[in-house]
Amino acid sequence: MHEHSLPHSDARGLPVRRRFPGLASQIRHARRFVARQLHDCPEISTVTLLTSEIATNAVTHSASGAPGGKFEVTVYTAASWVRVEVRDLGGSELPRPQHRDPYDVSEHGRGLDLVEALAAKWGVEARADGLGRTVWFELVWDGDSARSCGSSDD
Repeated sequence: MHEHSLPHSDARGLPVRRRFPGLASQIRHARRFVARQLHDCPEISTVTLLTSEIATNAVTHSASGAPGGKFEVTVYTAASWVRVEVRDLGGSELPRPQHRDPYDVSEHGRGLDLVEALAAKWGVEARADGLGRTVWFELVWDGDSARSCGSSDD
């Protein structure tokens, strides 16, 4: 388990949140929602990939994927940093990387391995209300040489 990290003090304004039905078809909508918040982000492809992975885990491995389930995506942005959180309705096990052999061709079990490999930080936290958990990741890049992230006007 990784340490809890609070959003950077230079995060722009309030976080942006959206709830989605706990259906596999909603993963692409979660990616688009995050991409809209980060339209100029140099790491947009990595951010949307990791969002897809943790949202898929929420739908596949938590009560969020049960009939009537839902998950929530929250995005924090700053000039050279982003944090994405996916809150789900919990499950019987805490999410953790599988550390699969790179030559293992299994279809499932690599999502958190990708998060662990590509994110600056990530973690899993129980929700304060006891109803589920939040899986989050942060990415950081050189703000001097790259464009900054910022919310689009959508």
